[in-house]
Amino acid sequence: MAEFLLELFSEEIPARMQATAAETLHKLVADGLARAGFPHLSARSYVTPRRLTLVIDDLPAATPDVSEERRGPKVDAPAKAVEGFLASVGLTLEQCEQRETPKGTFLFATLQTKGRPTADVLKDVVEGALAAFPWPKSMRWSDNPTRWVRPLHSILCLFGGEIVPVAFARVTAGNSTRGHRFLAPDAFTVSDFADYQAKLRAAFVMLDANERRAVILAQAEAAAKAEGYQLKDDIGLLNEVCGLVEWPTALVGKIDDAFMDVPGEVLSTSMRAHQKYFSLLKADGSLAPRFVVVSNMLTADNGAQIVAGNERVLRARLSDAKFFWDQDRKARLDSRIAKLGERVFHARLGSDLDKVTRVTALAKSLAAHIPGADLAQVERAAQLAKADLSTGMVGEFPELQGVMGRYYALHDGEQPVVADAVAEHYSPLGPNDSCPTKPVSVAVALADKIDTLVGFWGIGEKPTGSKDPFALRRAALGVIRLVLENKLRLPLLAAFAQALGGYAGVATVAGSDTAALPADLLAFFADRLKVFLREQGVRHDLIAAVFGLGTEDDLVRLLKRVDALGGLVSSDDGANLLAAYRRAMNIVRIEDKKDGPHDGPVDPAALVQAEEQALFAALQQVEAAAAPALAAEDYAGAVAALAGLRAPLDAFFDQVTVNAADHRANRLRLLARIGQAMGQVADFSAVEG
Repeated sequence: MAEFLLELFSEEIPARMQATAAETLHKLVADGLARAGFPHLSARSYVTPRRLTLVIDDLPAATPDVSEERRGPKVDAPAKAVEGFLASVGLTLEQCEQRETPKGTFLFATLQTKGRPTADVLKDVVEGALAAFPWPKSMRWSDNPTRWVRPLHSILCLFGGEIVPVAFARVTAGNSTRGHRFLAPDAFTVSDFADYQAKLRAAFVMLDANERRAVILAQAEAAAKAEGYQLKDDIGLLNEVCGLVEWPTALVGKIDDAFMDVPGEVLSTSMRAHQKYFSLLKADGSLAPRFVVVSNMLTADNGAQIVAGNERVLRARLSDAKFFWDQDRKARLDSRIAKLGERVFHARLGSDLDKVTRVTALAKSLAAHIPGADLAQVERAAQLAKADLSTGMVGEFPELQGVMGRYYALHDGEQPVVADAVAEHYSPLGPNDSCPTKPVSVAVALADKIDTLVGFWGIGEKPTGSKDPFALRRAALGVIRLVLENKLRLPLLAAFAQALGGYAGVATVAGSDTAALPADLLAFFADRLKVFLREQGVRHDLIAAVFGLGTEDDLVRLLKRVDALGGLVSSDDGANLLAAYRRAMNIVRIEDKKDGPHDGPVDPAALVQAEEQALFAALQQVEAAAAPALAAEDYAGAVAALAGLRAPLDAFFDQVTVNAADHRANRLRLLARIGQAMGQVADFSAVEG
């Protein structure tokens, strides 16, 4: 057994591509070796800004010998058939075995294939993997016809300490690599992975991304603490910076006081987006006048020149941000609404001004379902919600849309609740984003998302597979969270219809099949709700069973039904009732095909056996108890009533022959009526288990 080590050394790989690239190299090589006869390998991949590394332990010296048996024609087959078989296996007739089978005597050939040297297999597999490597973006350099993410300088490829002569992009593999670009740029040779990792560390390269990430975080937190501040959490920036340095050194810089009157979100965004700096926070959570920059260098002056240079660059960046801040406040936010007519929301759905008009009308309608939502405030917030898209600051930093609208609205003297709704109407942006709870914010956020969903549904731009270019799944999840976390009694079908009315003048939507749109969109919500609740441990089939009623579009009421249904099916009575229900419905379905449907009234006089009489009495009790319970949304009570069917239904099937000639139709009507009674609570046919 021997170790395989591969390193691809290049110019800097974009940070966003590194983790996927390491996984892809691992998969391509491991899959290639598995096809060659080496399954279940112990492989590890690593990535730094300049290198992709793969190490595989305990590879044998050669692929396994393979023995394959092939059956040929019968021994008395025509000569040409026998000759063809012998030619295909490369054997003579004497080298083949004649074997008796139930179908006669056949020729059998045993082919022995010797294993290949692993080094030869590795060369083929690696070269194939590199040629097929799926970089999101790649390039050619000089007159080299081969594409790679960045110019490839060297390949290190060793098996058992010996060079595997892999060739790619006019580079032939050797046993050498280089360390840190500036601190240790000279080449050095390695013999195995342990030697490689040790020499890289001596050459100021931390190979393991997890180690670099931990070092960056620890250094940044210590630097912040030394200044009397705390580091602002930013896992995305931490991951990105980890992909920019091979030997991280955290340094602290100062933000000029002249910029500290600019909103903290602006400063943080500018530092993060352009310079990859970490923000520091004061004890009250406000932005501190300091930042952390992670350098890829060690200097004799402990980074003083690096900090000075970064402060100088930041000063220029923040000057631009301060300019936008000062300029934008010279015009009122509401004066920018008209300019939204110049911005295209979608080519087939009109301008941003058209969207604002629709959202305003829809938000006012939805406000009736949101306790505490002031109609005038909702209308004002909806009108201003998109106005900051026309500001210079949002033009420079699109991620600040909404946030800047809040600042500008407050500057203009708008009510704080209106300003907050402008900032919060995009939320929640994902499962970890906070959900608005203020009534005005909730109304505008719901209207914005429902309008988007209905519009794109109307033009047929639905999510397909993994593709969701307009983030409609996220929008639907946002609506679900807004409704459930605020316990809103919002009829979704009516809301969809109301939103659809806002598109009456949009030909691309009005000309589509709008009649089916609300129900189709509700089915999409059912799928999203299953995903959302499954993460909380709720069974997806119970959600499907309630949505299967076809009329349930109140998510709060739906969850009440799901909770009650879950309590039933998890009990012994519920499990047995479900089994009996399936048996009953199967019988009815089969018999309906013969002479059905059997959906008429049950004749009590035709119920001759005690068990069917008892079942009918129990059914009447269930119907009498379930109807008022459902009307009062006491789903636990309705479900408890259904549980009373379990014993009489079991007895019915034990003692009654449903298809006996006498009173057959009446018994089938009794079973069908049980299905109807249970179907008022949920579609039990969708329940699994």
